[in-house]
Amino acid sequence: MARDDIHRFRRTLEGLLGVPATEGNQVEVLRNGDEIFPAMLDAIRAATRTVDFMTFVYWTGDIALAFADALTERARAGVRVRILLDAVGARLMDKELIDSLESAGAHVDWFRPPTTWKVWEANHRTHRKILVCDEEVGFTGGVGIAQEWCGDARDETEWRDTHLRVRGPAVDGLRAAFTSDWAEAGNPLFDERDRFPDQPSAGDAVVQTVTGSAGAGWSDIGTLFDAIIRTAQHKIRLTTAYFVPDERYTDSLRDAVERGVDVHVLVPGPHADKRVVQIAGEEEYEPLLRMGVRISCFQPSMLHAKILTADGIVATIGSANFNHRSLSLDDEANLVVFHRETTELLDRQFAEDLERSREIDLARWEDRSIVQKAAEKVTNLGEDHM
Repeated sequence: MARDDIHRFRRTLEGLLGVPATEGNQVEVLRNGDEIFPAMLDAIRAATRTVDFMTFVYWTGDIALAFADALTERARAGVRVRILLDAVGARLMDKELIDSLESAGAHVDWFRPPTTWKVWEANHRTHRKILVCDEEVGFTGGVGIAQEWCGDARDETEWRDTHLRVRGPAVDGLRAAFTSDWAEAGNPLFDERDRFPDQPSAGDAVVQTVTGSAGAGWSDIGTLFDAIIRTAQHKIRLTTAYFVPDERYTDSLRDAVERGVDVHVLVPGPHADKRVVQIAGEEEYEPLLRMGVRISCFQPSMLHAKILTADGIVATIGSANFNHRSLSLDDEANLVVFHRETTELLDRQFAEDLERSREIDLARWEDRSIVQKAAEKVTNLGEDHM
């Protein structure tokens, strides 16, 4: 029966998105900076031909230096190193690091630098976090390159996040997501370093790569989230840094609960990095709680992971949050993993996160202050621009 359920999810998403899933992938879940950063740095240091790296956040701190050092060393060794940074998200990056990278031969470029005349682009960013080394191993998830992602989410200085390391045919999808934004920045699609090799079978996971485009309106990421929620029959576990569902997704979650699906949402708690976004989402808590959706707030640190699992058999992890910006405005990249073992691991980690979270009680939430309710109304009006 599990195989039939996985096939049902797979064909639903392939039919709605028009993106075939690939078989023969190895997927590894990396939790928090203590696991994520060493794995990414090892892949960079082991590269012999190419490194393609893009991120929304690249700031300062020891981890920023470590990545710059690893990328610089590979560029000096003759590896083609391409780095694409969002011109808004990575604007605080140390310019000395950029100079060092370029002096070593790395090609650093910026996605959509703000200009006075292309005002329509300013609100549409690339939020993708992708690393592909030697066209063989890829990474994606929620982490940026900054000190707050280091550690193991033990306190407010160490953010909670999740990344995936993947080998196999799905690596091509991550490379394509990088290449599309690289080309938009005015660069060639490929050069003589690209081999486009056949991807050998590396494991037993079926994986689909889904991307969202930085424009106005509906995106494939929106379709992805909506389809998974509407296809689920037993349980949904959603972890998201920024939870601001619009009417469409509120309806999807309500319909899921009404057909007997156990829906639990995990969001940041007292250490949310963007309180204004948190308040915008809080306006939806009361109707969701009345529907039967459970909502818990992570207590130890900022929760930045972006994970949606359904029925213990399918999961999507990537850069997309559950808000209008990710679902309609920004470039995003998510992997959909049709694999029981991976999904069960993510669900166990969700349960572990719940042990350090506080569930919102409907009765107490209904008694929140008039000031809080007014703030929710005001901030929700501007959520599209966050």
